[in-house]
Amino acid sequence: MDNKNSFKPYIPAEKVTPEITVTSIIMGIILSVVFGAANAYLGLRVGMTVSASIPAAVIAMGVIRVIMRKNSILESNMVQTVGSAGESLAAGAIFTMPALYLWANEGIMEKPSLLSITIIALIGGLLGVFFMIPLRNALIVREHGTLPYPEGQACSEVMLAGEEGGSNASTVFAGMGFAALFKFIIDGIKAVPGEISLNIKKLYPSAIGTQIYPAVMSVGYICGPKISSYMFAGGVLSWMVLIPIIVLFGSDIIMYPSTDMTIGQIFAESGASGIWSSYIRYIGAGALAAGGIISLIKSLPLIVRTFADAMKSISVKGTASSLRTDKDINMGIVLGMIVVLTLLVWLVPAIPVSPIGAVIVVVFGFFFATVSSRMVGIVGSSNNPVSGMAIATLLIATLILKFSGTVGASGMQAAIAIGSIICIVAAIAGDTSQDLKTGYLLGATPWKQQVGEVIGVVAAALAIGATLNLLDSAWGFGGEEIAAPQATLMKMVIEGIMGGNLPWGLILIGVFIAIIVEILKLPVLPVAIGIYLPVQLNACIMVGGIIRFFVDKIKNDEKREKAVNNGILFSSGMIAGEGLVGILLALFAVFGVADKIDVSGMLNLPPWASNIGCLVLFGLVILSLLSFSVWKKDKKADK
Repeated sequence: MDNKNSFKPYIPAEKVTPEITVTSIIMGIILSVVFGAANAYLGLRVGMTVSASIPAAVIAMGVIRVIMRKNSILESNMVQTVGSAGESLAAGAIFTMPALYLWANEGIMEKPSLLSITIIALIGGLLGVFFMIPLRNALIVREHGTLPYPEGQACSEVMLAGEEGGSNASTVFAGMGFAALFKFIIDGIKAVPGEISLNIKKLYPSAIGTQIYPAVMSVGYICGPKISSYMFAGGVLSWMVLIPIIVLFGSDIIMYPSTDMTIGQIFAESGASGIWSSYIRYIGAGALAAGGIISLIKSLPLIVRTFADAMKSISVKGTASSLRTDKDINMGIVLGMIVVLTLLVWLVPAIPVSPIGAVIVVVFGFFFATVSSRMVGIVGSSNNPVSGMAIATLLIATLILKFSGTVGASGMQAAIAIGSIICIVAAIAGDTSQDLKTGYLLGATPWKQQVGEVIGVVAAALAIGATLNLLDSAWGFGGEEIAAPQATLMKMVIEGIMGGNLPWGLILIGVFIAIIVEILKLPVLPVAIGIYLPVQLNACIMVGGIIRFFVDKIKNDEKREKAVNNGILFSSGMIAGEGLVGILLALFAVFGVADKIDVSGMLNLPPWASNIGCLVLFGLVILSLLSFSVWKKDKKADK
């Protein structure tokens, strides 16, 4: 039985309702920029990003249905289609592009221009959309009963429950407001530190504590207790096992990459953070690289089968349909745009590749777009091995560049540009697939959604360069504030192949830790991210995971589902709110306003008082999440 003929969407194909409107495009562009900037900030801090589709959908429904009094579900769907593109493009860009800034700070090359970052992001984003368009009929329509596309279905269910749109939207906005306030208190006026710390240096050569940031805790709630515990386990391994071993057994040793201080001197001067910065980051990078490659190898049979099935489905010619719900952007326009973008890859100075190199980029891009589009239909976007695809691409691209004589700074720049394009292509193709699945279930017009994706990509690409420049100017990538774990890893991979000096011993320790974790049948990437990041950050994520654990234990099915969903919406709002204030504070730092609003010197609290202040504020963060999830009352039930 052909699903294409049997499935009936929510809005029938014969009915035409507003989709592309001034309201939907303006709201979508705003959300694309907002969630793109917020996700860039979050991903660079904790190495993970979150989906913006559902928060964007509920905000759209809250504004369009409740405030504007319009009953237009497809208009709301267009808002989330445009808005979610920003989050996906940011996720692809932050995995790779900060490496260019890291090299610039080391004096290896000039700082990338805003124009070059924007063009690379734009090319990758547009290729991701246009590669997905020919796959829509094969993956979304013909395999409707086979590929569930979990996030796409979840988004459609949220939108179909539109009568609760106002309540849900208020939950997201409340999360944004609370997190913005907490972030400003912690990092704006600096009334309390962002971390509760307990000094145990005399007892044990390490550090323990937790951060108190709303967005970090929200990541734990959204990811759930399992993923949070894996990340926390990685943090415990690096900070409570590896750092003490390095200090206890190597106190009097000068170990590369440090060249002028012994391990003991580094620990005495900078504590456990100094050891993390000098040595643990390399071990974590090795684990991350191995985890990405392991996930790719494990997915290879599925990848090959996926690509073959997709190509087979495309080759099956169906009868031309005149239905509104079957119309894509004209295939001649799609192919023409792919040709133009291929030429741009060759001609743009920021991507110094030959014509053959440009074709290789596009071929790799199409392959991974196909794989990504189908894999997110099976395992969901959060389990899509984008970083593994990016590492594989970087390895091959860097080797090709090296053997073709493109080495040094230009070769490294080219490798990152190629990796960035492929990474963004895979991320955008996956997001476009989920959005088109949502539209298929609701009865949206495909070509209009595809135009919406293009608009969202353009808006996000124009914003991502400014966001990266701002964050680099304020704090610099690679430190404790903005760790940029994946980009640091990509930098190390390229340097290793190009012949740069790397502490291979430390990297191989990370590789073998990842192999052990895989043998134990645990998910490698969350553990590897936990090894790379400070334990205080992982502990904060764990707190969110613990809250979700108890919410999941609510016995009443209806109450549990509402509590979980409200918590996810509130947490998504907190991530957006903190991310936006993070961007605002970066502006303050660049323009010299940050010091003028800093009250920490005026308060001059002793450590015990600071910790009490942190505990009180963190308690308020936790209570706010519980208030909008477990304790939130159903207004309709009260009537």
